Amino acid sequence: MPKKIPYTIEYTVRSSPGILYEFLSTTSGLQEWFADEVIQKDGVYSFSWNGSEEKAKLVDKLQDEFVRFHWLNSPKSEYFEFRIRRSEVTSETVLLVTDFAEKKDIEDQTQLWDSQFKDLFHRIGS
Repeated sequence: MPKKIPYTIEYTVRSSPGILYEFLSTTSGLQEWFADEVIQKDGVYSFSWNGSEEKAKLVDKLQDEFVRFHWLNSPKSEYFEFRIRRSEVTSETVLLVTDFAEKKDIEDQTQLWDSQFKDLFHRIGS
C-alpha cells in the first residue's frame, strides 16, 4: 500500500484569527463549510456528507492558533490541521492546512480543500 505523505496548503484570509478559529474549531462553524452535519461527543467529531459519515478525534488545539484532528480510520501518525498565523510582513491572517495523501493524490486533494475553503471564505466575507 502506498504511503501517505504530509502536505501543506496556505491561504490568505481577510478575517481576524478569532473569527476564523470559530469556523475551524466548533461544530456549528465546521457545519457552515466543512460538512453537512457535525456532531461532537467526548472529543470525537462525526462529519456527515450526503449520508456518508467519517469520525475524527480532536487531538489538540490552541485558541485562535490551531486545531488538529485525527481520522479514526487512519494510521495514528496522520492528521489534518488548521493553523492560523499573522503575516509579520503584511499583518494579514494566514491559514495553513496540513493533511496527508498519497503523492499521486495531492493535487486532487488540494483542489478539494480549495473548493471547501472557497465556501468558508464566502461565509466569513473574505
